[in-house]
Amino acid sequence: MATLAIAPRDVPTTLNYFELVGEGPAREYVTPGPDGKRISNVGKDPHPAVIHDARGREDEFTLDKQGFQFVHWPSSEKDFVDEEAIKTKYYAEVEALLKEATGAKRIFIFDHTIRRKADGNDQSDPKNRGPAERVHIDQAYHASVARVKHHLPADADRLLKSRVRLINVWRPIQNPVAHKPLAVADWRSLDEKDLVQVDLVYPERTGATLGVRYNPKLQWYYLGSQTPDEVTLIKCYDSEEDRARLTPHTAFTDEGSPKEAPHRQSIEIRALVFDSE
Repeated sequence: MATLAIAPRDVPTTLNYFELVGEGPAREYVTPGPDGKRISNVGKDPHPAVIHDARGREDEFTLDKQGFQFVHWPSSEKDFVDEEAIKTKYYAEVEALLKEATGAKRIFIFDHTIRRKADGNDQSDPKNRGPAERVHIDQAYHASVARVKHHLPADADRLLKSRVRLINVWRPIQNPVAHKPLAVADWRSLDEKDLVQVDLVYPERTGATLGVRYNPKLQWYYLGSQTPDEVTLIKCYDSEEDRARLTPHTAFTDEGSPKEAPHRQSIEIRALVFDSE
């Protein structure tokens, strides 16, 4: 039976860029405040954008050129409700994927996030985490290096002498994505002057993400009707400076999505990727 081709469809929308609310420096507290919400002085600065559909052009995008890559990689895991299965079976699948996609010798997965919007608005509840709708990068440059030292202290000095990357592996769950697709920006269209460090305050340490100020030169892409058999690789850090080093990304509203389509569910794996063992 012939497979119907999915026609590419660019989407006009609004994206939320970095805005400082109140006094700096920019920071967010991981531990929720008394009202159950994160304490933060980072707001949203909305601007129009067109998100270009990469459907049919998937092979044109690579981690080292644009900073992101689309890969057809079916998983044996379908529902992602069993934490033990995720951390054993699915982590092993992701490790194999990243080694094949990057040629890396060692992978260290340090966490994952499942997003499936339930009833209610408490984003601090891990069972009720909806799509992240602000343009961001998960790790600042120095925070990525700090993660190596934090997670692999015995090997960090040696590992940091060779190439180190931090890559997110983003996959839809159960259904093709209709509402709140994932947009990724071409590294080559980014002005690094628009990146803003946002301290991420944990109870025991402080990390850092990057916010992104609005710039009309940013070029945005998504994979239309992305299925659970398709993953997006998102580079959040690369120690090599002569190629794409990171990728701004965000969920966005697609007003053309069928209203009756199920809400988006997704899982993102965050991994340190090493060229040495």
